[in-house]
Formats: sequence, structure tokens, C-alpha cells
Amino acid sequence: MSNTSNPQTRLDPRYSDPAAAAIPWPEAEARLSAAELFWISTVRPDGRPHVTPLPAVWSEGALHFCTGPEERKAKNLAANPHVVLTTGTNTWDKGYDLVVEGEAVRVADDNRLRELAAAWEAKYGSFWHFDVREGYFHHGPGRALVFSVAPGTVFGFGKGEPFSQTRWRFG
Repeated sequence: MSNTSNPQTRLDPRYSDPAAAAIPWPEAEARLSAAELFWISTVRPDGRPHVTPLPAVWSEGALHFCTGPEERKAKNLAANPHVVLTTGTNTWDKGYDLVVEGEAVRVADDNRLRELAAAWEAKYGSFWHFDVREGYFHHGPGRALVFSVAPGTVFGFGKGEPFSQTRWRFG
């Protein structure tokens, strides 16, 4: 995992109001932790993009998501682990959007999966209860792979006065 405690932070003046300031990384991290829905972008083996919404949990400096082994995103990740996860608002003049770029790494350790299963249920409620066995989340008859995405680069977009674009680089 990358060190998320002290990233290189830069406000891009080309896309930011002169009165704008970069938000501190802990504030961006808190927004990632609180966000309920993310959009994940992966690349199909033939190079076409694939985007789908999903819930995710921020834990130990990384975003975590799960997917069935036969789902398109899992198949895409088998060929190319690079992903982008986005969250924010669907308005142009208020709110804050975050874009996390990184590499999806499978989490298969049952102890770590139990920690993540508890985090999912604490964040999303009992509907998102997972049992853990043999390196997978289990929910009803299905099983899911769990992936961790430590950020390589995160972009933050402040919308409304003042507009801003911040970049955090890790590693």
C-alpha cells in the first residue's frame, strides 16, 4: 500500500479560482471514507472502457470493493489491474468530486477480509453482511472477490465559488 499520510499536494492554478486553496489530505480522506457510491472504471481486454457503480470502503489508506468472479470488472482486472474510482456530486456548481487512480490488488487473507466485512456492514447496514471463507466474501449463494486500491494519484474538484482542482500524489 502507498503511504497516504503525507502525499505531495498541488493546487492546479490553471483550473482553480485565484481565491481557491487545496483542501488538506485528511479532509479528502474523510470524504472518501464517507462516500456511499463510487463509479469504477476498468478496461476490457479489447481496450474498450467499462464503468459501473458500486459501494466501497476506505480502510488503512485504500479503497476496497468487491465483485463476483464472473462479473465484467473482475474479468477486466484479471487482464489489467489499473482502475479509476470516482465519487462526488452530479452538480457542476456545488460539491466536491474525487477521482482515485490506482491498481486493484486482490485481498484474499481471511483475517483481513473479516475486518473488511465488518467495515462494510458498519457502513452500509446488515444488507451488506458478508461471511468470509477461503479468501472470498460470501453473501447468500454467491461469492465475491475483494480488491484493495491504494491511491497512486487522487484528484479533487471543488465546484462552485471558488472552483478548484487539487492533485495528491503518493509513493
